[in-house]
Amino acid sequence: MPTSDIVERRTVLIIATLAAFLTPFMGSAVNIALPSIAAEFALDAVSLSFVASSYLLATAIFLVPLGRCADIYGRKRVFTLGVVVFTASALLSALATSGLVLILFRFLEGIGSAMIYGTGIAMITSVFPPEERGRALGINVTAVYVGLSIGPLLGGYLTEFLTWRSIFLTNIPLGIYIVFMIRRHLAGEWADACGERFDIVGSAFYGAMLLAVVYGFSRLPDPGGVAAIVIGVAFSVVFYAWETRVESPVLNIGLLAANRAFAFSNLAALINYGATFAVGFLLSLYLQVVRGLDPGAAGLVLITQPVIQALFATPAGRLSDRVEPRYVASAGMGLTAVGLALLTLLTAATPMTWIVASLVLLGFGFALFSSPNTNAVMSSVDRSLYGLASGMLATMRTTGMMFSLAIATVTFALFIGSTQIGPEVQEPFMTSLRVAFSIFAVLCTAGIFASLARGRVRK
Repeated sequence: MPTSDIVERRTVLIIATLAAFLTPFMGSAVNIALPSIAAEFALDAVSLSFVASSYLLATAIFLVPLGRCADIYGRKRVFTLGVVVFTASALLSALATSGLVLILFRFLEGIGSAMIYGTGIAMITSVFPPEERGRALGINVTAVYVGLSIGPLLGGYLTEFLTWRSIFLTNIPLGIYIVFMIRRHLAGEWADACGERFDIVGSAFYGAMLLAVVYGFSRLPDPGGVAAIVIGVAFSVVFYAWETRVESPVLNIGLLAANRAFAFSNLAALINYGATFAVGFLLSLYLQVVRGLDPGAAGLVLITQPVIQALFATPAGRLSDRVEPRYVASAGMGLTAVGLALLTLLTAATPMTWIVASLVLLGFGFALFSSPNTNAVMSSVDRSLYGLASGMLATMRTTGMMFSLAIATVTFALFIGSTQIGPEVQEPFMTSLRVAFSIFAVLCTAGIFASLARGRVRK
């Protein structure tokens, strides 16, 4: 193998892995700071959820269009711009003067995240051969979990001693360093769909569809929420009709219909993230509001899950290079369902060992699922579709995250209402917690069958 290829692979892996650390670190660190943000800006439970979901909404809306842009105009170019936007919006978020302003800057941060998510994995897949891809993707996923691990711990202490604003400021040096590394060490570019037209109309329909559906879920059970979901479904019909007729679609609908492994691997990712993402959000509130822990101590408990994920993600990715990914991923989905089932029994006096054990199961299950599932998605498509596939997978992940938060928000709306979460609403809060975890456990159980249904990835 030429030395230049080895250097290129190593450089791409380092840059993509650093960026893969950056975005989940921000998300998990902000989760632990939510009670402090709510106190400063007097946000109720539903408004507080938008601090997290606005970021995810923007990411979901722009992932597939920007992934397609990367295939056409260059993955490195879009990736670099994403790091710049993400870093700048982190600075703006640190300077926010109200809850609404923070939510708007978090939305901008989500756009930068979409550029990173939609291209990082595609860049790795572009330079690594199939027999080494699982290991490389496993390293990338490990960086995600390291970010998730450090986020609650560092975020808790930063919030406690330097206020929540310092969380956003810590991301700026790393963002600048990533851009420097790209400019200095990465000369190559990947644009395997160069010359094809970008589907602006389809992208607009796609964004409107997601915006309406996610907003609708956040407003349930209000009639306006139902109406928004109906509008979102109507947009999905228009989007489907347009995408099946346009010459160069933003989302290849035929790929989902014809490629079983691609379709069901993405569905499994949607279900898995939909069943797990809000766990950190809910347990952060539980540990601080119900159990009275300070942000730093709560972070020490929540770090359990991502640490386990970080330890086992790379071995799981390597295993999926040798064993059919659907078997490894399905076993992971099953363990995750067990961990969620344990959390349905949560009370105000549940031993911390029970909570930690549940998080260990969730972490191990998620590690077994994520790397092999990513390997299955990226190995099931032609290289000209790597950006689209990466963006599609990240969209499933982000849409699942939003769906997970939407379920938490709906349970808050049903059992708590528009009041701040505090000791005075402990009983309805615990009820909403148990209902949410029950829904997540059922979802994850269904996800086992979606994971198994993908069929063989290797011929």
